[in-house]
Formats: sequence, structure tokens, C-alpha cells
Amino acid sequence: MSGAGLGKGDELLKVENVSLRFGGVKAITDVSFDIRKGEIRAIIGPNGAGKTSMLNCINGFYHPQEGAITYKGIKRGRMRPYVAASQGIARTFQNVALFKGMTTLDNIMVGRTLKMSSPFFWQLWRHGPAMREEVEHRRFVEEIIDFLEIEHIRKVPVGKLPYGLQKRVELGRALAMQPELLLLDEPMAGMNLEEKEDMCRFILDVSSQYGTTIALIEHDIGVVMDLSDRVVVLEYGRKIADGTPDVVKADQKVIDAYLGVGH
Repeated sequence: MSGAGLGKGDELLKVENVSLRFGGVKAITDVSFDIRKGEIRAIIGPNGAGKTSMLNCINGFYHPQEGAITYKGIKRGRMRPYVAASQGIARTFQNVALFKGMTTLDNIMVGRTLKMSSPFFWQLWRHGPAMREEVEHRRFVEEIIDFLEIEHIRKVPVGKLPYGLQKRVELGRALAMQPELLLLDEPMAGMNLEEKEDMCRFILDVSSQYGTTIALIEHDIGVVMDLSDRVVVLEYGRKIADGTPDVVKADQKVIDAYLGVGH
């Protein structure tokens, strides 16, 4: 699922002095960091730190008033989410965003839409070249279903699934896009310990087997420290630390932010 042109460890995405405001409210203030190809990059911080707003800037939901985002060496202007998706940036959400009446298989097939080249007429009638193309895409989706160990729910409407499995289906839909950069917004929120362990394993496998670059937001600090290659810490929209997990967890500003010292 990795693209050509960049080697492991090269800079895939760079955030430079990004600031985002909603009226008089400053969501992000002068934040800079980078994401390197092949790494798992965590974005952490207390509630209201600006983490989700930062992901929304990266994939085009929000447009920062100041600063720049460079992706694969190209400095972006105003980008829409569908353009970001077409360029290899996939996203999961804090609250599961699935089609509840559709099956697991059909939800993950939605992730292949951008990869389909047949004219809409043929896709509508599922005939001719569209049928042949759908067979190929379905084969790819079945591989993802096997990878995520959800064969037993492939024909089940996702609205009937427990929350942990819905989060896994949402991950599958994102993987169906074959992303170069996968943005995960609290992928383990609301999960029990066993479900978290499973999701951690899948995230590590996505990174190692597919070579996918991952940026994730997660509140479970133990999970972050175990999963991540590097961590950037936000507080009240500002960056207060950036480095390896060992460096970050020893930083007094990070300790103070999580303990609420001085606030």
C-alpha cells in the first residue's frame, strides 16, 4: 500500500507554522512537525488540545489561515477531502462513520470507489467492464477482510455489530483505499482491553506488512508509547513537545499538561 518515489524515513508530510482559528477561537497556533514515510506518528494532548483539528487540516476538512502543509514534496493550497483521498490520504473518525444499513463487505467496498475507472453508466448497471473491475476490487477487499479477521461478519449489517468490530470495519474501509498516509482519530476509543490489544496488533501489522505511514490520535498513553516511533504533543493548540516516546514521556511540560499542573 506504499507509493513509489520516497524511501522509508523520508519526509512524507510537513506541517509548517500552521494556525487555525474559528472566529476569535484559536484551535491551533503556530504548530510545526513532520511525518516520515513508514513511521507510526502519534499526536497526543489533553482534551481541547487541537489534535482532531490538526488531522482535519491535513486531509482538507479545515483550511488553516496561516502556515503551510507540504505532502510528498509539494506545498498544498486549499485542498478538499476528496482530493486528499485521491492523493493517498485515508482517514478514520473519532465517532464511527459507517453506512449502518450496509454489510461489512459493502462498507469496505466503498473504500475502493476512487480506484474504479469504469464509466458511471457501466458501474450503475454492473455490466461489461464494470463487472470485471468489481470482481478485481472485491478480491482485494476480501484480502482486507481476511487480514482484519472479520470473515464471520462479512455479510452482517454493520449497525448490528458491537462497537469494537465497527471500528475494525472502518479501518478496513480506509485500508481499501490503499493509502500512503493513514490518519486514525482515536482508533481505540470506547474499546475494552481485549479489543484494544487486537487493534494495536492490526495497526502494527498495517505498518509492517503494507508499509503504510500512520498518524494517530490516541488518549491511552500506554498504547501511544508502545505503538509510536515519534510523538508530537499539543496543549491548547500549541506544540509543547516532539520526539521519541522515551523523550516525550520524560518531558516536564508533558507531565504538567497531563497532570493539570498550573491550570
